[in-house]
Amino acid sequence: MTTNATATTATGTRFEDLPALMGLMTGDEKHGPAATSTLDALWVLYDRVLRVTPATADAQDRDRFLLSKGHGPMAYYAVLAAKGFLDPAVLPGFGGYDSPLGHHPDRTLVPGVEIASGSLGHGLPLAVGTALGLRAQGLTDPAVWVLVGDAEFDEGSNAEAVAFAGAYGLDRLHVVVIDNSSATHGWQGGIAGRFAAEGWSTATVDGRDHEALYRAYTAEHPGRPHAVVARVEPKENH
Repeated sequence: MTTNATATTATGTRFEDLPALMGLMTGDEKHGPAATSTLDALWVLYDRVLRVTPATADAQDRDRFLLSKGHGPMAYYAVLAAKGFLDPAVLPGFGGYDSPLGHHPDRTLVPGVEIASGSLGHGLPLAVGTALGLRAQGLTDPAVWVLVGDAEFDEGSNAEAVAFAGAYGLDRLHVVVIDNSSATHGWQGGIAGRFAAEGWSTATVDGRDHEALYRAYTAEHPGRPHAVVARVEPKENH
């Protein structure tokens, strides 16, 4: 049973308000299914897990969230607006010539965005490097989260990143995989099985079930990086 408890943010926004925020963003190249597939996973992360706010977005000890699945970022922008990183007034300009909200997020233009993304296979390696860099600095509290799409595992860069992170025990690294069956090749044994084979802690959940997502996000995984595979309904153009 899917349970999505209503939560109200410091800005007064609830999960139920997010579709209206997304609806403010119009125009071509919206990649709507790609956005809606991530909405629940993003909300639970920002509402209940990530230790970062607009006031701490530059703090050294903040949690880092990297959106690798950067095409179709409407859900991401809506969540950032709900959490006070963005003024909702900028949402209708999405994709416009003079808008900071591009079809791929830009870290130099959008508050709270850690990386410019959208090219498949970049986010997870960058997250591995971020976790390794924080460890090298002796910063053991910040968690690093990255959200990827299952089609990104067609890229060899991700296979290398998974193997490296497992071998080095990057236990502050967390991956959320939105699995909507859009990969061309797939991984033998399934996505979670491939992570587990490389030494990761794993969980596979309904990507629309907020309580299941929260439990998976907060599961203990000492000494190992953690991967949460969030399954959502297959759609075209994810």
